[in-house]
Amino acid sequence: MFATLPAAARYRLTNATVPACLVEGTALAPDAEGLARADLTIDGATLAAIRPAGSPDPDGAALPALDLDGGMVWPAFVEAHTHLDKGHIWPRAPNPDGSFNGALTAVRGDRAAHWSATDVRARMEFSLRSAFAHGTRLIRTHIDSDPPQHSVSWPIFAALRAEWAGRIELQGTALVGIDRLLDDPYFDNLSDTVRTHGGMLGAVTYMVPGIEAGIDRIFRHAIEHGLDLDFHADETGDPEVRSLAMIAEAAIRHRYRGRVLVGHCCSLARQPEDVIDRTLDLVAEAGLAIVSLPMCNMYLQDRRSGATPRWRGVTLLHEMKARGIPVVVSSDNTRDPFYAYGDLDPLEVYTQATRILHLDHPVGDWPRAVTATPAEVLGRPEFGRLAAGGGADLVLLRARRWTELLSRPQADRIVIRAGRAIDTTLPDYRELDALLAPAEGEAR
Repeated sequence: MFATLPAAARYRLTNATVPACLVEGTALAPDAEGLARADLTIDGATLAAIRPAGSPDPDGAALPALDLDGGMVWPAFVEAHTHLDKGHIWPRAPNPDGSFNGALTAVRGDRAAHWSATDVRARMEFSLRSAFAHGTRLIRTHIDSDPPQHSVSWPIFAALRAEWAGRIELQGTALVGIDRLLDDPYFDNLSDTVRTHGGMLGAVTYMVPGIEAGIDRIFRHAIEHGLDLDFHADETGDPEVRSLAMIAEAAIRHRYRGRVLVGHCCSLARQPEDVIDRTLDLVAEAGLAIVSLPMCNMYLQDRRSGATPRWRGVTLLHEMKARGIPVVVSSDNTRDPFYAYGDLDPLEVYTQATRILHLDHPVGDWPRAVTATPAEVLGRPEFGRLAAGGGADLVLLRARRWTELLSRPQADRIVIRAGRAIDTTLPDYRELDALLAPAEGEAR
């Protein structure tokens, strides 16, 4: 177990291990695993200094210190793709067969029956409390925005964003089918709602008639109003589903200069090599960023009753990264019909992504995929890195090496916000029991 942090406003964390790829502005000597020993000075809410472990400190022995005995220090985490409005509905809306279509049907029914302002707020806040306790600083959430739900969920999102500011920064993006954007009254109403509540536009690019027109429209509108874009694309194993290339072509065609994040892109891994190469060249030229959701996609993709899945359901992150495409991993859904598990813990995401996507041997700079890279992609580069003069928002771990970090859940972590340790007690699921109890006559 950790000792407690010094009570003083200014103190030192000594004999720490840091992933060198997350340190900026300080020259350290990483080992063969990309890890370096360092001493960190905390001054109030600021990470005042990072020095090689054991190097002279101007404050000398005057500052109280906590010897971490080689334990890791990470910056606070960043989640680039979640669904806070869906979270934790599994007890009353389980997925009957674990399939993507089963998830769609279960969510639609639960949304129509239960998603009041009280319900959405309670579940979103429960998720935020969990993410905060795990050490998350920035979250982008997709918000189901088909009417009339948009008039309920967006005001709740805006209120929670204000209430959680300084603890977790929240971004919101609309989630609708791309075909809906061809409906003029619908699109105008959606755009007004999103811009009123400080959100951004997004869509699921199903391969439906009119997909090209829908993608063009969302790009034109984003340019007109200065909005970033966020897409769900190709969340299937069908190799004929290829909307990622369409999005990249549209970004190039419209000379779009905003940020575009595209999630899932699963079918890319099932396509011929020449198609893959062409698509990745387009994605790189367009300046798109890609987020993989490894836990959720492994859960949903290639699920067949009574059969073993034959592929992992994830996209080609290594190949993308080799082309300079920004790539990140994130949680996606949490205890809902799209993913029955999860707790919005980016460290779990990183651990599972390492196993599923082989982000190791060497680890290299893959720790950036849940920290610095998503912070940059979301337009908040001040987060997700260890830098002298930056914020003292840190996660302290007992693990000293990658094999220790990735073998245990690190449940005894210390989360530091603005230089002070927070209460990392997770909310109890029992708090949601009354809200999630099936109505009389409903199946559990």
